[in-house]
Amino acid sequence: MKKTAILAALLAASAIPAFAATPDELKAKGEVRIGVFSDKPPFGYVDANGVSQGFDVEIGRYLTKQLLGDEAKAKFVLVEAANRVEYLRSNKVDIILANFTVTPERAEVVDYAKPYMKVALGVVSPDKAPIKSIDELKDKTLLLNKGTTADRYFSKEHRDIKSLKYDQNTETFNALLDGRGDALAHDNTLLLAWAKEHPGYSVGITRIGEDDFIAPAVAKGDDALHAWLDEQIDAMNQNGAMQAAYEKTLKPVFGDDVPAKDILVETK
Repeated sequence: MKKTAILAALLAASAIPAFAATPDELKAKGEVRIGVFSDKPPFGYVDANGVSQGFDVEIGRYLTKQLLGDEAKAKFVLVEAANRVEYLRSNKVDIILANFTVTPERAEVVDYAKPYMKVALGVVSPDKAPIKSIDELKDKTLLLNKGTTADRYFSKEHRDIKSLKYDQNTETFNALLDGRGDALAHDNTLLLAWAKEHPGYSVGITRIGEDDFIAPAVAKGDDALHAWLDEQIDAMNQNGAMQAAYEKTLKPVFGDDVPAKDILVETK
């Protein structure tokens, strides 16, 4: 009984972030480590010069400038969908800004700040064999990126659909281009952007279910940084910084096809 109590206490303690960084501590360090994607344009990607770019990255630069006075003090750490939680819990990053969709399961192990973007799931497929409904995926192979909302949705709700899963976004989309699958499910905003760059492919299913929300995340229990991020997301919406980030990174891709109001979450 005594051993059980000790084990329970240790498990409880392990759930508390050992290195929760307050804004003041980050100021003292002079650096903010921000997890972003390397291969999810226009949200997070590495350009030809090896520099992180995209909508999430612009938000990270803004946050760093507000905290440290210099956006160059942001240290962008490249993550995959499946290791975002791990990077927070193991103190490899201070903030995750890698297009992190809010889910009840994730909210049990990380703390989300206020959302800045909304998204739904979609499915892209070749124009020569378009997929326009989930029913048409039967007897087909669906490509999924491990650890994404699409992965969890289809693994839970449509286990009868055959799937192939890959760690990286690049691998998953290359599998579609190579014909290893019949369709690919992911965030609809990403798919719409990708299809614009790849003639011969279309998003035949533009929306599955209700909108989800994307938000910054910090380690569970990192209350001071969480509260600071909430304030900054509100400020970005009120001072035009969020709209400016959209105009710089997303509008050139989406044009008038996807208006800002369909993507950005406005502060009420």
